[in-house]
Amino acid sequence: MTRRIAVVGAGMAAARFAERFQAFGGDAEVTLYGAEPRAPYNRVLLADVLTGRYAADDLTLPAGEARLRTGCEVTGLDTVAHTLELADGERVPYDELVLATGAEPVACGELGRGRVHVVRTADDGEALAGAAARARRAVVIGGGVLGVSVARALASCGLPVTIVHRAPYLVERDLDGPAGELLRRGLAGLGVEVRTGVTVREAEPGAGEGEGAYGAVRVELSDGHTLDADLVVAACGVTPRTALARAAGLPVRTGVVVDDRLSCAPGVYAIGDCAEHAGRTHGTAGPAWEQADVLAARLSGASPDAVYEGSRPYARLSAGPLEYAAFGDAAAAGEDGLDVLRIADATRGSYKKLVLRGDRIAGAVLLGDLATVGALARAYERGEPVPSDPFHLLTSPTSPTSQGAS
Repeated sequence: MTRRIAVVGAGMAAARFAERFQAFGGDAEVTLYGAEPRAPYNRVLLADVLTGRYAADDLTLPAGEARLRTGCEVTGLDTVAHTLELADGERVPYDELVLATGAEPVACGELGRGRVHVVRTADDGEALAGAAARARRAVVIGGGVLGVSVARALASCGLPVTIVHRAPYLVERDLDGPAGELLRRGLAGLGVEVRTGVTVREAEPGAGEGEGAYGAVRVELSDGHTLDADLVVAACGVTPRTALARAAGLPVRTGVVVDDRLSCAPGVYAIGDCAEHAGRTHGTAGPAWEQADVLAARLSGASPDAVYEGSRPYARLSAGPLEYAAFGDAAAAGEDGLDVLRIADATRGSYKKLVLRGDRIAGAVLLGDLATVGALARAYERGEPVPSDPFHLLTSPTSPTSQGAS
């Protein structure tokens, strides 16, 4: 009898698992169940749909020879009977189950329903592109990676844009204050205003009439200011989608709790944005794909003892002329045992910061000039020692270990 692996979700982690399972020579019928009507696609590039760089169909990801059941929502799990319940009432048996249910956007305070866009699915991206074509001014709530990407994309469509961000500077999870300030200046040059240290109290109908009318949404801020816009986008982060797992009695905290084998119960696994490993969820593509690779190696038999040891923090933004990369403990300046080297060029809009713990890289931030990021990232990931004079690591793309490191 053919072995059946059911994957709940048809996003980036699911597609990667299916593609790698086949590449590893796995012998099983792999089926991806996706609630969306589309084949798996790259969500990371959704902001580029706004700019016209890609059409939504251009983002499709390979999934090997897996069977795709799109527009097929899973509404229940029975991990004892090994069955899935679908929205249409069908019950489907499986032998092994992979949860790749992803995440959903976090609510941004008391926002008027139907007047605020999110950017999580391809349909969201297409709806936002249509709204942007009719809009005169936009507000983006949230100044993380997604908020900055969406704001830049909307500005490239000719819209004046305001980012509202509760932290004191942009992308505070990846950058430090000086880098955040340079990013703000770069956005200003593209027509994006940034308001930091404030939150949105409410987004309610404004003076305009009808959806798409200028001033149709009045955004009230915590500092008393109000912004009139006809397009509001919420980019306040995501939270793991765990309702199915919780209802089935699987272990859930912030995400679906998995061990080093990515298992949450006998024959049941979780990967990607929905998974919580060693007390941590990620919400980014890199760790999702690393988890998918490990699980595919295990279940295919190519490496049955493979384990997931966690992912090192790494973030990268490429939004037109705005680029940065950040990895490791880049915000840990001032701690005992750490040395920090910074190079800033405000005129050219570049900033580089290297954090060292002894002769090892603990973290780095590069904004505006990413020529050395490859060598730095490799040295960080491999735990390689760096030379006694690390200045060149920020100025030369040559590998650190070829510069006399021992």
